[in-house]
Amino acid sequence: MTLLDHPDAKGFILHWGEMGTHWGVNRSVAQIHALLYLSDRPLHAEQITDALALARSNVSTALKELQAYLIVRRVHVEGDRRDHFVAETDLWEMLLRIAAERKRREIDPTIQLLRELSERLAQDDAAPPHLRERIGRMHQFIGTLGGWYDQVRVLPKPTLVALMKLGGKVARFLPGSKKK
Repeated sequence: MTLLDHPDAKGFILHWGEMGTHWGVNRSVAQIHALLYLSDRPLHAEQITDALALARSNVSTALKELQAYLIVRRVHVEGDRRDHFVAETDLWEMLLRIAAERKRREIDPTIQLLRELSERLAQDDAAPPHLRERIGRMHQFIGTLGGWYDQVRVLPKPTLVALMKLGGKVARFLPGSKKK
């Protein structure tokens, strides 16, 4: 019996693939990640290809993408010359790695563009004031978000877990917050 023979494993892999499309990740990339996450042993590309009925080139491309996110790594299995792959199974580590890569790819270039636009608009007397104001606010907002992430990502995992469990209750420690 293979992993995919179990209906719940198959259901998870299919759902993860579907959710991946909502998160901006290719369906097959997400399905491969799910398969490797659930697998109790390293898998080589041919096993992944067969298990998910994907083209070999698609699997190769997806594995490179997952490795770029640092949530899948290549390992060697004694007696087998092929590359095998395993997924990160520490969920916090996985979350932090995905967040770091998404910030690098999406947030950082946006902050840079907004900085350039804000600087240019500050010198452009012909620019409508509302354009200057809105681009400036967006730059400040996204910059604050990026700064917050940079501060939070260096916190120890137990602290992150505690903060997450506190949820909205953390607000009671802030000045000016009302007690309910």
